[in-house]
Amino acid sequence: MPDRPDYATLIRGQIAALDRVNSGDAGLSVLQHLVRLAEETLDARGAGFAEYADGHGRIIAATGVCEPAIGRRVDRPDDRLLDRRTLLLPLDSVNDEFARQIEGGELRHMLGARCEAGETMVGSLHVYFGENAGEPGPEHHAVLELLAGQIGWLYGLRSGLPVHGAPAPEQARRQEDRDLWVAVTSHELRTPVTVIKGYADTLTNHWETLGEPGRREAVRIIGTRAGELARLVDRLLSAASEDGSVGASASGPFDLAEALRAAAEELPAALRKRIHFGELPAGLPKAYGNRDSIATILTELVTNAEKYSEPDSLVEVCAGTDDDTLRFRVSDRGVGIAPEHVERAFERYWQAGSRDRHPHPGAGLGLYLVRRLVERQHGWVSLRPREGGGTVAEVRLPRA
Repeated sequence: MPDRPDYATLIRGQIAALDRVNSGDAGLSVLQHLVRLAEETLDARGAGFAEYADGHGRIIAATGVCEPAIGRRVDRPDDRLLDRRTLLLPLDSVNDEFARQIEGGELRHMLGARCEAGETMVGSLHVYFGENAGEPGPEHHAVLELLAGQIGWLYGLRSGLPVHGAPAPEQARRQEDRDLWVAVTSHELRTPVTVIKGYADTLTNHWETLGEPGRREAVRIIGTRAGELARLVDRLLSAASEDGSVGASASGPFDLAEALRAAAEELPAALRKRIHFGELPAGLPKAYGNRDSIATILTELVTNAEKYSEPDSLVEVCAGTDDDTLRFRVSDRGVGIAPEHVERAFERYWQAGSRDRHPHPGAGLGLYLVRRLVERQHGWVSLRPREGGGTVAEVRLPRA
């Protein structure tokens, strides 16, 4: 580690951040810029930011070796920063949410700073240094405190931050959820029920005139729509469950690559043809979780990718591992997702505007359900824009 921070990089980076804010850009994209600036200015191995809201936190921006932790839930704010602005700790003395997900080498120290908007601690900024780095000095602490203050200022602008918003009063939230539940259920169930009833009536009233081919086709459509209806009911019940227990089965070790291939076989034929399996190493260690949930998770992610990409484009599925987790990714070459929407996309009933997607029907439950299912298994899921266009969804699960 250099004796002093790279002040030239710091100044250029801060000017660039101010220019982006003055031109109307704000929110998560500028936050990510400042996190990367912390890494570069302090010559760190990686950096990350955890936002605190609604009784817990979530890692919403990270760079370098910390990037795999994006999307991970943090159970509570970092109490170590409540009575000081910055804090240096050796990583072998803490159970750190970022450091446990590091890929590619050992780390020695974590330097953290709290980020405040007014008197509210909105999050914490962390940088991580390699085992061969010296101990950060007072100037390193001061630079991190400066960048943490700039992040707090961003939150004060209230433009795209906080990502997760302020929690609604409990009674109002529950009433809104009930109203939305009725609307969503009626909307989502109407189409398959109408189709099933229509073809059943056709079979009843026109059995003889349909002929054998017509009867078989009607029965096939009824079966397909009944399967869709069953999956939809599972989705709606899981999304409505406050404790996430609906449909839960016992967890245990399972072969992730085999589970992904089996889940793909259950997809509708047209969607199954669009899947391209990339790297699925045969020697992957076992994942630990609910194998049955992989079918639902993959279905939602692939369906989401299919909606926002051209009909003839492929959806790539690949898997890999690191020291603590197994991961799989679903990637498309579609319209992509705006950086400020990568977290909001997981909110229940949230729908992106036309900038992010073509008009498609849906209730905004798919990604919400995916996050619920993954976090129930002590994993996490994240979205990010794909280089060259499109979106990457990444799911991480514990290793057995």
